Amino acid sequence: MITSIAHVLGTRPNLVKAAPVVAALGDLDQSVLHTGQHYDERLSKVFFDELGLPEPDVNLGVGSGGHAEQTAAVMVGLEREFVRRAPDLVVVYGDVNSTIAAALVAAKLHIPVAHVEAGLRSFDMTMPEEVNRRLTDQLSDLCLVTSPEAIGHLAAEGIPVGRAHLVGNPMIDTLLANLGKFDTGRVRSRYGLPDRYVLATMHRPANVDAPGT
Repeated sequence: MITSIAHVLGTRPNLVKAAPVVAALGDLDQSVLHTGQHYDERLSKVFFDELGLPEPDVNLGVGSGGHAEQTAAVMVGLEREFVRRAPDLVVVYGDVNSTIAAALVAAKLHIPVAHVEAGLRSFDMTMPEEVNRRLTDQLSDLCLVTSPEAIGHLAAEGIPVGRAHLVGNPMIDTLLANLGKFDTGRVRSRYGLPDRYVLATMHRPANVDAPGT
């Protein structure tokens, strides 16, 4: 029986995905372990505040760095926390370095892992995120997927169908919960935008680091 859960969060998208999950599991003993992979206030603290997430029980403060350095730092910090807290389940989100780091540590400590947003695939192994998500799914006891297609991806990789559970998209849950908070008039006025506009964010190195892309 699961009574204690450790949520591992590292980046802004993790926080958006975790908010409805943490809220839905409110009757259980939950701890929020923030790795500090995203550490700027605008990418971290403001989302804890606005999404109603509880303050992290610990912040590992790993910051930026190369993939190996960052993943290793998260693993060292999380191993200490998992041993100390002994959760019944570790919940990881998405496909960032903190995700695979947490899954590796939990698996080696024989703690079950649940992966929120499992089974998503770009089929581009040059993307660090694709490596992270594929390995995390192999290590996860519960693969929580957002679509039937994701179940097919997992099955094609040899993951038993019984480990995959179609639960929906927590990003949409967060969107719906916050629609009433948007002050679009103030935003349009501040930036001189027309009534209809599209907002896009880009952050992947492949999209923003090369001139002309």
